[in-house]
Parts: sequence; structure tokens; C-alpha cells
Amino acid sequence: MRLSALALAAAAAISGMTASAAAYAKEVNLYSYRQEKLIRPILDDFEKETGIKVNVVFAKKGMLERLKSEGMNSKADAILTADISRLMAHKTAGVLQPVTSDVLAQNIPSQYRDPEGFWYGLTVRSRVIFYAKDRVSATDLSTYEDLAEAKWKGRLCVRSSSNVYNQSLLASIIAHSGVEAAEKWAEGIRENLARKPQGGDRDQIKAAAAGECDVAIGNTYYYGVMQNSTDEAQLDAVQKVALFWPNQNDRGAHVNISGAAVTKAAKNKDEAVKLIEFLSDTKAQEFYASSNYEYPVKAGVKLDKTVSSWGDFKADAIGLDKVADQQAEAVKVFDRVGWR
Repeated sequence: MRLSALALAAAAAISGMTASAAAYAKEVNLYSYRQEKLIRPILDDFEKETGIKVNVVFAKKGMLERLKSEGMNSKADAILTADISRLMAHKTAGVLQPVTSDVLAQNIPSQYRDPEGFWYGLTVRSRVIFYAKDRVSATDLSTYEDLAEAKWKGRLCVRSSSNVYNQSLLASIIAHSGVEAAEKWAEGIRENLARKPQGGDRDQIKAAAAGECDVAIGNTYYYGVMQNSTDEAQLDAVQKVALFWPNQNDRGAHVNISGAAVTKAAKNKDEAVKLIEFLSDTKAQEFYASSNYEYPVKAGVKLDKTVSSWGDFKADAIGLDKVADQQAEAVKVFDRVGWR
């Protein structure tokens, strides 16, 4: 009787696998920096609309190294990752292939996609200034460059220069103003630090709220996560700290992206392109961006209510490929000025 039960169970499992294979005649394999639980609902919609199964491997760390070691034997057809520096690192390493798509060209502004088609932005985040409302007024703030002035000495919190978000910010300053001006800015920031760089962006906001510093630099979506947290300490911190959009009278606030690309080894290239096109369109953009309190890349898409509450802002319109070109130089500048 036990053997019969096992045999029936095995038969049922095989039957289920056959049914699943029949339900999804095609598939696409995705390596994702973003946790599957955050994007699974929209991937389910994609599967229902297209009949293409999405298999996800969560790879927040070591994605590039994994793709390089797997080579053309990699099962990955597409990747999702965050920050222009990471996307460009994948392109430079030769693990991506270019894609031409009228849908992607229409949905994604040119500054948020690779001119050669190797990567495409899907969401936008900005690196901005946060300030303690009881000690700083918005009228005291203006630009990133102003934070390097002597009036902010001992009043600034920011994370380590090894962080890619800071590297991209400095790279944008190099792209706009040159290496000399960027190095002077980095020296000023180092001199104005209230404490040794430590922790993540949320830690900088918490430090401003706790009085360890008066202003901080961080990404907008971390602020959104804190505003919607169930942690009382985070909720208390964001009530004491406000967001400020820098450089609104000149180039605009620095922005970065999370994005997608098709791997060089893709065995399901067409399906991978369809997935990225789906993620760039209206329905997916509303969900994909709001799941992490980011801005959609497609124009006219409704913003998440938390993101909308931050108000309108002018974003830096420089092509992110030009920012990425200065990433290596930014690291050298940080090393020269001793911002650790």
C-alpha cells in the first residue's frame, strides 16, 4: 500500500510538470537584483498575458561575476539591476548584447537608455539632500556644491565613497563641471563631515533626526521606505527630516536608474525583449516603480502617492552613459581626497 501511494504521488508530480510545460510553451530566465517578492505580481501578469514563464534567480551580490564565470553556458536571458554603474559594468564586461526595440525607444527617454541598446532604465531615483527641520530651513539649501561650503562644517552625514550611489553622484559632477571642480567639491564634503562615513542611506537620515548632523545625502526611495515602515524608530526619524531637491535653478537634481538588459548568452532573446518591453509599459511601470517608491521612466504614468507627496522637481537631463563614463575617475578622486 505504501509503494502504491508513492507511485501515485510520483505520477501526480509528473502529470503536474507536464501540465506546467504545456501551459508555458516558452520561458525566460531572469537574474534579478530586486527580490522576487517585490516584482512577482507583475511577472505573474506578464505570464498570463504572454504565456511566457518567468524563472527568477535572486542575485543581489555577485551577479556580474556569476555571468562571467558561466559564459555562454549561462541560463540567464535577462538581468535586472540597480545603478548605472552596475549596468555599465555588465556592458563593459561583455556579458550583454544590444537590443533594438521600437517599444523601448518610445517608452524610455534617451537619457535613460544606452545609445547602443545594451541596457534600458525602468525606474528613476534621485540622490538628494535631507535636512533636520528643527535646525535647518529649506531656504538655507540650494545645490550639491553648496554643501562643500564652510557653513556646513561638522554638519553633514553621508555614507562611504565606496558606495556606487556616491560614485555616480560625483561622476555626474565630473561630467558637468570637470575633474578639478569635482575634486574641490569632494574635499569640501570630507571637511564638512559630522562623523566618519558609515551605514546606509537610511542611517544618514536617522543621524540627522537624532542630531548627529544637520543635513544628509541619500536616495529618495529610502525615504519612501522609511515613510511606509512599521518600525516606529524609522517613522519618527522621517517626521523630523525633510527632503530637498538640489540644483533646481541650474542642471537639476542628480538621478539614477534601475534597469534591465539582455545577456549575451540568452537562449530566449525574443522572450527577454518582450519582458523588458512589458516592464517599460504603463501597467507594469505603475507597479514596478511604486513597489520601491521610485519614479517610472515612461512619461505620464501615475506616481505612487508617497512619491507624489514629495512634489515636482527638475531632474538632471544628462545621458547616464556620460555619467557612467566618469565612474572610474570618480573613484580616483575619492581616493585622492581621502573620503573613505
